[in-house]
Amino acid sequence: MWQLANTKSTPIYQQIIEQIISYIQDGTLQPGDKLPAERKLAEYYQVNRSTVVHALEELVSLGWVIRRQGSGTLVNEGNWGRSTHPRVDWRSLFTQETHPKEPFLERAQRLLKEPDIIDLYSGELPLSMIPDFRFPSYTWEELLLEEKKQSSLGYRPLQQVICKRIKLEQKIDVSSDQVLITSGGQQAMFLLLQVMLQSGDSVAIEDPSFLYSLPIFASAGVRLYGVEMDKEGMRIDKLEQLILTKKIKLIILNPTFQNPTGTTMSERRRNELIELSLKYQLPIVEDEVFSEMNFKKIPPSLKELAPHQVIHLGSLSKIFGSSIKIGWIVADQKLIQRLSDAKQMMDFSISIFPQVIAHTALTDPLFEQNQAELVVALKQKAQAFIDQSKIIAGDWSISKIEGGIYVYLTWRHQHLTRKDWEIFLQEKLLIAPSFLFSNDTMSMRVNYTRMSKKTRQEFFIKLQAISKELRRS
Repeated sequence: MWQLANTKSTPIYQQIIEQIISYIQDGTLQPGDKLPAERKLAEYYQVNRSTVVHALEELVSLGWVIRRQGSGTLVNEGNWGRSTHPRVDWRSLFTQETHPKEPFLERAQRLLKEPDIIDLYSGELPLSMIPDFRFPSYTWEELLLEEKKQSSLGYRPLQQVICKRIKLEQKIDVSSDQVLITSGGQQAMFLLLQVMLQSGDSVAIEDPSFLYSLPIFASAGVRLYGVEMDKEGMRIDKLEQLILTKKIKLIILNPTFQNPTGTTMSERRRNELIELSLKYQLPIVEDEVFSEMNFKKIPPSLKELAPHQVIHLGSLSKIFGSSIKIGWIVADQKLIQRLSDAKQMMDFSISIFPQVIAHTALTDPLFEQNQAELVVALKQKAQAFIDQSKIIAGDWSISKIEGGIYVYLTWRHQHLTRKDWEIFLQEKLLIAPSFLFSNDTMSMRVNYTRMSKKTRQEFFIKLQAISKELRRS
């Protein structure tokens, strides 16, 4: 059992890692099984003890085994090789420095209250574009009866509707015990961090990424490492370098109409990503909130390509606005149950009311028609933006708009600093500079859906003037 093939050219410690992982995967080693002592393994493999120690340390860092004082090395019993209980270090949380506020955002928030501001920063559709639906009247008694249909995973009728939509859109069968309803996408992400990671662990995300600005990672003590992107999405060669050098434990990405760039990862790149994640046994978290806003056929979701390797996050907030603060996690049943346990322990309960509203919206007879009309309206707005953008094309490169709500503009000339972006606030033009999502300062995210014909004309007139001022500086 503990012998290696002499034909392989890979380092011995890596061969040991691969063999032990294969034994766990094929059931030769079961959860809780004890591995031979280090000295014994060194004798079996006919290598130095330090080689065995190196291999076991890597297996611990990857989550396949755990090492206990006096008990030796055991095959980890936890799903994904992580803690089976939520981890919140409240003492540390309240004694650490608060997450620093971004001055640009603070000023932008103050400007939002002014009537003549052009808000292209907010990450929602304008009210006029949100699909309408008729909400039935409920008595208090009827709502209490609906509440009885709620399990620890959420409102069962809503779970069932989500399962049907996932089967329709992603061609995969999902049962209700694989869906956890959350109070929006950020709560879903927070639960995953608490259950799957430990303080000090490293996560790979896209660069740039909206995740960069979320304080929940710093609060959990999780390190974020950005992976360079190209026109096909996250670069797999750069990701593998990070995995090897930073001991990445989780990959989180937004593969369809990515926030902020609007890029959609190609199917070829998606398959490469899955292959790499299988190689290093790393789970993928796929945040798919824009996929229903597509102007043409999009690649299969990562969840569809690798159902057991990918954790899927969905939300209604981009279509119906933040008023319906409902999201969901789709994963294997064991992980969903642990996330549900963590949710209950942290008292992250969700009122029945928004769940009933969400269910009503998704089951409305006109939902599909309204959804189709929304996509047509988005496509028209996108085309109008691209047509008018020709007047600033000499100063800004503009991303393709093939769906979603964002367009990404990149300055073509000299290096810009954070201070340069203050001119947009002075002109009462609220956009999202790239330094909110990365260390880059040369681009901006614009929510093109929030432009009426009038505000679109005002935007380009102001952008022309701003561009002239930036070139002069």
